[in-house]
Amino acid sequence: MAPAATSSLPAANKPFLRRNVTSTTVDSDTSAVVSPMDSPRASASSTSLSSLASEDVAPAAKYGKLIDTYGNEFEVPDFTIKDIRDAIPKHCYERSAIRSLGYVARDMVYLATTFFIWNKFVTPEYIPSQPLRVVLWGVYTFLQGLFGTGLWVLAHECGHQAFSPSSKLNNFVGWVLHSALLVPYFSWQLSHSKHHKATGNMARDMVFLPKTREMYATRIGRMVHELSELTEETPIATLIHLVGQQLIGWWNYLLTNVTGHNNHERQREGRGKGKHNGYGGGVNHFDPRSPLYENRDASYILLSDLGIGITATALVYLSKTYGWSNMFVWYFLPYLWVNHWLVAITFLQHTDPTLPHYTEEEWNFVRGAAATIDREFGFIGRHLLHGIIETHVLHHYVSTIPFYNADEASEAIKPIMGRHYRADTEEGSIGFIKAMWKSARWCQWVEPTEGAEGPAKGVLFFRNRNGLGTAPAKVKPVA
Repeated sequence: MAPAATSSLPAANKPFLRRNVTSTTVDSDTSAVVSPMDSPRASASSTSLSSLASEDVAPAAKYGKLIDTYGNEFEVPDFTIKDIRDAIPKHCYERSAIRSLGYVARDMVYLATTFFIWNKFVTPEYIPSQPLRVVLWGVYTFLQGLFGTGLWVLAHECGHQAFSPSSKLNNFVGWVLHSALLVPYFSWQLSHSKHHKATGNMARDMVFLPKTREMYATRIGRMVHELSELTEETPIATLIHLVGQQLIGWWNYLLTNVTGHNNHERQREGRGKGKHNGYGGGVNHFDPRSPLYENRDASYILLSDLGIGITATALVYLSKTYGWSNMFVWYFLPYLWVNHWLVAITFLQHTDPTLPHYTEEEWNFVRGAAATIDREFGFIGRHLLHGIIETHVLHHYVSTIPFYNADEASEAIKPIMGRHYRADTEEGSIGFIKAMWKSARWCQWVEPTEGAEGPAKGVLFFRNRNGLGTAPAKVKPVA
């Protein structure tokens, strides 16, 4: 039976938000590999599982009135990680190497079959019209990009040890698949794990960390108090930013840690001294000395680099053998599609007008994991991309659950999360594409609710200069 759609927020204020709640819960005593115990400070996030997200004072009383970007009142999550884990059926944690390898084989068959059909039949002999051939080869690059993204997601499963019970098999398959897609597998795995351990934490998160009001003002050459007075950003400027993000965002992240935190001086082994995000800053996914990693990780970074080197060598050989123009269509254009989908998926998992972020003092694992959102991408998302878009909230609570069990597990945790579960499923696949523009226009920086005091200053929400949703707080100029 389909879950009933419910919400604690006025529908008029959240035109694209739908929260689904079901009533089924099943006990489980299985725990996740990515642990909330990784917090560096003594707090609700680092004492005991049962204390996560628990406070001596009720959240509503402690924080007062918090307002999200839609103008709806926000409440800090009040459940625990134990509540989440206990609600998930035990069989959802079961991983099958045979089943997972079957999905790898399926996606490779998709890639090989598409390559064969296009190279055999999309030729002047069968299709004399050159414009039609150009269109069909464009379709080829799109399809191969989707199939390649499917393999990327399966390697992502490997990185979280959700692929099979064998860590050796997981890491071998993940290294091979990601290397074939020019992804430094172990380097990504290590930094991605830190993202899961600090999601929504403004001091430590590694992925699509939003700008603060001060950072945004600096970027556009304005004073902080002027943001509430600015006219809107032109749509063409938003479009240029989005196109750049989708074209080069992934490699910009790998090479400069863009969208990740920039607090590298805090690296406990002293590897971050004098290093910063940006080109030439010494923070990237390829250098064993990068402050993204610890000393013990050096061999894994080099192994990741080796995988990239092997693939690059093979691509050069194939390009010289079959022609650079052929390889551009066969591999490099689909590769750009893979990067596009990867960036789009990650951006929309962590950027939405309903989502909060937290300062380090107010953050804990439960709150951070709830600061994500599920979306819907129809057949493409659920079949070709293995549900990575539709079950992301669950994934942040228990990342070792394989994707083929994630729908059931997601339904199990919705009653526990209640009003704190977020899903934007309006318009399905079209809604997913629209959300790219919506999030870019609505979500430009984060700041506390206007008038917030005490702990409430540590709960931040998206604001924008475009006159959309809750207006930025009015700030007095600094004398």
